[in-house]
Amino acid sequence: MINFEEELKKFHPSLEADDAEDAIRQHDMTDLTDLMLEIYRQDQSSETSGNQK
Repeated sequence: MINFEEELKKFHPSLEADDAEDAIRQHDMTDLTDLMLEIYRQDQSSETSGNQK
């Protein structure tokens, strides 16, 4: 039978995963909220300039 405690003691995360995690955290990514805010701002800007739909 597998001794999970012993296996966990042997576990070491791969360096590639750590490097990927750092790169993802440092990268400023646009998400859905950012896109919705930009659309809202553009819509508000067009309404205030007299280009109403």
